[in-house]
Amino acid sequence: MAVEIVTFGCRLNAFESEVIRREAEGAGLHDAIVINSCAVTNEAVAQARQQIRKLKRERPGARIVVTGCAAQTEPATFAGMDEVDRVIGNDDKMRSEAWRAARIAFDADTAFGLGAEQKIAVADIMAVREMAPHLVDGYQSGLPRVFVQVQNGCDHRCTFCIIPFGRGNSRSVPIGAVVDQVRALTERGHAEIVLTGVDLTSYGADLPGTPKLGALVKKVLRHVPELQRLRISSIDSIEADRDLLDALAGEQRLMPHLHLSLQAGDDLILKRMKRRHLRADAIAFCDEVRRLRPDIALGADLIAGFPTESEEMFQRSLDLVDDCGLSFLHVFPYSKRPGTPAARMPQLDGRIIRERAARLRAAGEAALQRRLQAEIGQTRAVLIESATQGRTEHFIPVAMSGATPGTVQSLTIAGHDGARLTTTRRSSHTPQAAGADAAAAAR
Repeated sequence: MAVEIVTFGCRLNAFESEVIRREAEGAGLHDAIVINSCAVTNEAVAQARQQIRKLKRERPGARIVVTGCAAQTEPATFAGMDEVDRVIGNDDKMRSEAWRAARIAFDADTAFGLGAEQKIAVADIMAVREMAPHLVDGYQSGLPRVFVQVQNGCDHRCTFCIIPFGRGNSRSVPIGAVVDQVRALTERGHAEIVLTGVDLTSYGADLPGTPKLGALVKKVLRHVPELQRLRISSIDSIEADRDLLDALAGEQRLMPHLHLSLQAGDDLILKRMKRRHLRADAIAFCDEVRRLRPDIALGADLIAGFPTESEEMFQRSLDLVDDCGLSFLHVFPYSKRPGTPAARMPQLDGRIIRERAARLRAAGEAALQRRLQAEIGQTRAVLIESATQGRTEHFIPVAMSGATPGTVQSLTIAGHDGARLTTTRRSSHTPQAAGADAAAAAR
């Protein structure tokens, strides 16, 4: 066995796992399992610990390395596990030196029997000021959708969030390096690129000239005309700049789908969360992007059961689904994270948190069903992900059979099964044709 990666959490972790694989295998690591952990909730940390124990039972001879956000914020928790051989920090995991040191220790058989402190190789994440671009060359050729990391870390301190302490301060990849990565991946046949980061709309604040995310998006589309589809991951709507909105309105290759970090719909709860927007700001943003791109699909993160949340406050979050026209919800039952200000606030009973989360999910499911129903009769450009599924421009899954992965096809939506759209006819739209169309449009 070479190196197996088990990934928890966000899309950024998924991207970074590919870098970890390359660096670890390049350093000569073998017979190792790497857990790339998430710290966003207590449950995420618990799941990582459970997986570690399970893997060690199944493969007692394998070395287990834990990295990621939970390893950065709770290194002693993992180092104290007998099953774990090494804990590597969240910035170090992207560096070959960290994996070379692990391989040397394992080859010398010095990891077995070490005390918890001796297993830890976690540096101060807050001391990291720059971000090196990482081109993932291990993506399977022609894989339909791939990620490009353009930003990491967060300068904000929402009272519920532990992630800045796992990721460090905000830092960005220069525009030229991002364009080069997108071009290289496009030339390898990847049809859709997703720009990703921890706090994506803070992009560029640390770079010369302080370019914003909208400038990056425009440069990518301008300088890589062969790119068929560009997508951006979760954004903070209050930081969305004019160039980004202009690109959304005028660039058809920028996909009409946004996922928003809203978190709550009540102004007092938003204040206690230390968010930088109010309820009216969220609604106004959604109205504006829908005016600019009428068919846009909107999703959002919402937290149920934040400390001090009353039933009336929660109802305003519930109403936000309709008031913002959301179609996709990512619901988080509030999770008390040690060391955060919210952990010191009056907490709600767990049963109330779970009940409110269930109501939010039910509202999200109803909104999704309305969106699926509204798609019937529409013709959509569907990126074929596998022999059985594709996704529309709006990131809605489409059930299918017999299509060629990596192609973009024009499909008429005939119905849905409650989770995925279904079609009755298909006309091919190849990557080559799409690239030519895009190039012509750029000229």
